[in-house]
Formats: sequence, structure tokens, C-alpha cells
Amino acid sequence: MSRWRDVKQKKQTNNRIEDNSSKPISNPCASLPARFKAFLTDSFLITTPITYIIIYLVLGGGEEFAQQKLLGWGLILGISGLIISFFWYVKFQTPGMKAYQVKLVNTQKQRVSFVQAIIRFFATLISIISLFLLFMPYFHKEKKTFQDLVSQTMVIDD
Repeated sequence: MSRWRDVKQKKQTNNRIEDNSSKPISNPCASLPARFKAFLTDSFLITTPITYIIIYLVLGGGEEFAQQKLLGWGLILGISGLIISFFWYVKFQTPGMKAYQVKLVNTQKQRVSFVQAIIRFFATLISIISLFLLFMPYFHKEKKTFQDLVSQTMVIDD
């Protein structure tokens, strides 16, 4: 306690200056709310227009889509997967990720391969279907999602 008093009364200078740049970052992953908001933005900017195009222009309406659900969902998810994977591979981020200033890199913080991007997209679909995998980042110490672990990628702040 006396050291604190001496520093406060300027009898002793505080020689310990904390440098935040030299400290290792405990969690390099971006925050969960930013990743979730980026996902929602991408759903509206990429997946929703593709869904409408497939349902109304390719299949001819809701009744035809209802009769050919497997073909419809296959086209929607396939085209969305290719577009999102392309964004991840070329630009490191989708439009939603760019809006919330996060990007996708591999575990060495380098460009992801196209195969990693495809694996990540399908792992994302699996985690959305599975309730436990959806909440996995809340139990993981580094806040990594199922798709991060499967594809060996991570979403970091840009």
C-alpha cells in the first residue's frame, strides 16, 4: 500500500508502463455478435435473392417449388455455397463480413483454400441444423464455431 501512496504523492515514479502491443491476444477470433450480424446480412444480400430467382424464375412458382423441393433447395444451397465460398477465397470476406469488419483466414492467418471454404459452408449448414453445434462457441475457450474447427479456419477482426 505504501508504494501506491508514494506514486500518488510523486515520491516514486511508476516505472512499469504497460504496453498492450507486446501482450499476446488471448482470443484472436472476432466477437460472436459481429459474426452473427455478418451472417444475417449475407443471408439477406446473397441467399434471399438466389432463393427468389430459383423459386420464381427457374422453377416457375411456389407450387412447382413445393413439388420439386430437393431440386429447389439443391440449387439454392449449391449456388449460394459457390458464391459465398468464392467471396471467402478471393476477398477473405463476404459483403456482410466486410460491413462488420471481420474476415476469414486459416489458422496460420493466411488465405483459405477454396476447398476449405466449401467445407466451411457445408459445416455451417450442419451446425445450423444441429442445436448443440449452433451453441458450440459459447462452450469453446477460443469461441470457435463448429465450422471453424472442421475447416481449420477462423474469423478475425479486419
